[in-house]
Amino acid sequence: MQLRLTYTEVQGLISKKSGKELPMCFGGPHTLRISHKVPLMGSVGLDINVETIQGSNIYLSIGGGSAMQYMIKAALNQAKNQPGADMIEMLDNGQLLLALGKNPNTAQIFQNIDLQDIHFDEQAIMIDFAPKAF
Repeated sequence: MQLRLTYTEVQGLISKKSGKELPMCFGGPHTLRISHKVPLMGSVGLDINVETIQGSNIYLSIGGGSAMQYMIKAALNQAKNQPGADMIEMLDNGQLLLALGKNPNTAQIFQNIDLQDIHFDEQAIMIDFAPKAF
């Protein structure tokens, strides 16, 4: 089974929840290209690559080198008291871990599905999954 979310839909949800614009586009079959306006720096772009999926854990790599990793660590540190912040962790190898099973709502979803892949095309994010046997 596949869930398909257009970049416009995702950008709208982000804007509605955070009030921030986060333009995104296709960067490759497993790469999402995102830009973000940073005060005093202008627009900063980064590539987010889906590396592996293990159960409810999604491992991502971030393009942009050590400067980008530093900025992400700083952002995660500022957001540590926000809802869902415990689901995102910067690993020692520079990867980001999205531990979706740490949230009770998403953990319940993963009791019923196996996440198989997350990939991208010119218009959308596709999430491939299979229902677990009951």
